[in-house]
Amino acid sequence: MAKATMMSSRFVCAFLLLVPVWCAVGQNLRSLNASDWWEQSGFYQIYPRSFKDSDGDGIGDLNGITQKLPYLKSLGIKAFWLSPIYKSPMADFGYDISDFRDIQPEYGTMANFENLVKEANKLGLKVILDFVPNHSSDEHEWFVKSENREAGYEDYYVWHDGKPGNNVDQYDPPNNWVQSFRGSAWEWSPKRRQYYLHQFHRKQPDLNYRNPKVVEEMKDVLRFWLGKGVDGFRIDAVNWLFENSDFPDEPISGNSQDPLMPEYLNHIYTQNLPETVDMVYQWRAVMDEYQKQKGGETRVLMTESWADLPTIKTYFQDENGRQGSQMPFNFQLILRLDENNYKPSDFKTVIDSWLDTVPTGHTPNWVLGNHDKRRVASRMGGEHMIDIMEIVQLSMPGVSVTYQGEEIGMMDFDLSWEDTVDPAACQTSKEVYNKYTRDPARTPFQWDNTTNAGFTNHSKPWLPVSPAYVTVNVQAEEQASWSHLKVFKALMELRERSDFQNCHYQTAILGTSTFAILRIGPSVEESEVWVTVVNLANSTSTVNIAPLFTQYKTRSQDKLKVEVRSGSSKRSNGDTVSANSVVLQPYEGLVLRNAAAQILGKLSLMFTAVIWLVLNARL
Repeated sequence: MAKATMMSSRFVCAFLLLVPVWCAVGQNLRSLNASDWWEQSGFYQIYPRSFKDSDGDGIGDLNGITQKLPYLKSLGIKAFWLSPIYKSPMADFGYDISDFRDIQPEYGTMANFENLVKEANKLGLKVILDFVPNHSSDEHEWFVKSENREAGYEDYYVWHDGKPGNNVDQYDPPNNWVQSFRGSAWEWSPKRRQYYLHQFHRKQPDLNYRNPKVVEEMKDVLRFWLGKGVDGFRIDAVNWLFENSDFPDEPISGNSQDPLMPEYLNHIYTQNLPETVDMVYQWRAVMDEYQKQKGGETRVLMTESWADLPTIKTYFQDENGRQGSQMPFNFQLILRLDENNYKPSDFKTVIDSWLDTVPTGHTPNWVLGNHDKRRVASRMGGEHMIDIMEIVQLSMPGVSVTYQGEEIGMMDFDLSWEDTVDPAACQTSKEVYNKYTRDPARTPFQWDNTTNAGFTNHSKPWLPVSPAYVTVNVQAEEQASWSHLKVFKALMELRERSDFQNCHYQTAILGTSTFAILRIGPSVEESEVWVTVVNLANSTSTVNIAPLFTQYKTRSQDKLKVEVRSGSSKRSNGDTVSANSVVLQPYEGLVLRNAAAQILGKLSLMFTAVIWLVLNARL
């Protein structure tokens, strides 16, 4: 009995030596365990029309993208997704599709696309296509047949007689619904003598997802491109798929005085209906079934839904565990952070609200920009925020999505009314078009300082090149001792570490102007501690990082090593700073590493093992 008691006491003593290690995961920490290829990958969005022109017509194309695949590889990304490359009259630059199974001729041929996939696979890059399911072009054969009431196609689109009015030749539009590009969402067809619904441009009629034939047709489109070797899809404008079949008027929102603008109405009958979420689950089933039949790695779904967080949460999975989109896009960094809202508390609120939304077992994603929104630096107030936002995005565990040009710090170039081509702007007026145009974020990619930034040798690109290309370009930034591009690459290299793939992490506010991200790997005894700090003020900030470490029960944490720094930093990589007093210059961002946890963890285990052996030797 005494011997048993002695053994029990010695076991407790040995266990207590391990307590500092086991206590490393505090109550405020979140966890991420990434296992699938996409869960800790960097994704890159290419807007094909503006990426690289290979044939001199002033328009980017597939062969141009293929030429630049080594550049994508050098960035450290794992997958890239292409904005629409399908055959199209280009009323909305590819989002009006006349053939879902063919390539737009000015972008190339199907053979060019197949070669792109082949060359990407050689480099270990995944290819993601934009899938545009809500509508087609009015030049698509389906619409032509539907307008002619051909058998089997009568209800491929959303048609309505309209309602009686003063016009004796045709009824009035069915209701007050407005399109996203300004104006009524209904267009009269003299041929069919009915209205068709178009929630975007009038040349983009909405498909009718209450028709099972349409549902199966679009699933077959997915299967077609999966057969071409694509690794997934980004689903465009998913929240518009279904509308209330009773077609009631939508209530006035009070957010606009113009009844033709989309913000004039509260879109409760045309967006985010429950049937939409179910459709995403059905598409996920198609993807999973294809993988089951053909093998290979997971094919992914990325969904675009500009909705509130509770709605977006439903796209991950339902209450029965049925799976939907792996990546419902997180637009919170776009929607809720701008030059008027970027205090540390804003960053923490926005980021934590998304983390609270992502269901357990799913992976967060971080999106800074895309082809529809102002570039991040322009939204956030200037060049000083370029590195700050990249450091924050790429320090957060999960999936990163980078829009072309963000990595080199491209900013918006505001075009004149005469140069504007975006239908969202062209349907307004010269006085207000700048409020609605998406062209500034779509200007050609800046490769070097030659004519037209190395994008094309044509005298006139489809959109003017930003004058900033002379200094802001890939070639210059690759050759510079420091650049936005080099910061981006350094961050992407860090994300390859196991400490990023599987980790515990949290966000924090330090002082009045500093936002911080604390991260530690899967186990304290084998992982280093990382702290990202960004000063969001145009003044010096001195912060004490040491309290962030208290939950790790480690010692000797007074020195931290600089791993990545922003351009505003006067430090060099490899410099050390005191955790008790980190002086940050205006808009300085740092990624710091502390190896003390790793050293202490190993020593604790080693010391515990020695004591255990000694105690057992005496028994």
